[in-house]
Amino acid sequence: MIQKELLIIIPAYNEEKNIIRVFEQLEKLKIPAIADILVIDDASTDRTGSIVTEKQYDLVTHIYNLGYGSALQSGYKYAARRNYEYVIQMDADGQHDVSNIPVIYKELQGKGADAEKADIVLGSRFMKESSDFPVSFLKKSACATFRFLIRQVTGRSVADPTTGLQGLGREAFFYYSKYNHFDDKYPDANMLMQMLLLGYRVKEVPAVMHARESGQSMHSGLKPGWYMLRMLFSMLTVIFRIKILRMDMIPKTYKDSCGKVKT
Repeated sequence: MIQKELLIIIPAYNEEKNIIRVFEQLEKLKIPAIADILVIDDASTDRTGSIVTEKQYDLVTHIYNLGYGSALQSGYKYAARRNYEYVIQMDADGQHDVSNIPVIYKELQGKGADAEKADIVLGSRFMKESSDFPVSFLKKSACATFRFLIRQVTGRSVADPTTGLQGLGREAFFYYSKYNHFDDKYPDANMLMQMLLLGYRVKEVPAVMHARESGQSMHSGLKPGWYMLRMLFSMLTVIFRIKILRMDMIPKTYKDSCGKVKT
């Protein structure tokens, strides 16, 4: 089988009731014809891994539950080692509509309205053209806070700084695949701020999203409060590391599988 240039990364933890529908939607829109599908099973205790195997999609299984960020980074490492050109990450719970994939893919390729390639493409819930999506007051407050901080620090206005639906070009996911370049628990507005400060080209497109139908979100219960505090601290750490200490201010280069440096 010939490898595609695009890889779809789907981190999953106990999503047997949802991931089947995600696969059905991917196949309905014939996404496997333009992209390879990779699921990172973060030590699920249900049939998530078995379902992926039955569908014959690529599967990476964590022996221990390492968290959402670590699952994503496993996907980035997989993509970097196999020389993919682009990746699009989406959730396994069905919230991210599959119809967003072609839109994000075009922006990564530079085939969007402005014909300019992006390093990172965000699928936004809060742009004018986005579909209606229910968001709790706490999440709205967190989003507004992160939006304000990003604008003050980077000068960029981002409608949805916490979206998990993202596309990344090779430079971006190669950078994320390296040690200490990615939050292994809650990669979110902190990582977006980091990449903007490092000069990566970020675009935002309106997205179609749906509410979770079954299962439990990683932001359920009291977790949103802890998440917001942790995110604020992480964003301050990013500011200190990059703007004060000037750490990670490196040229955006990467090496291909033969070790040749590309720019």
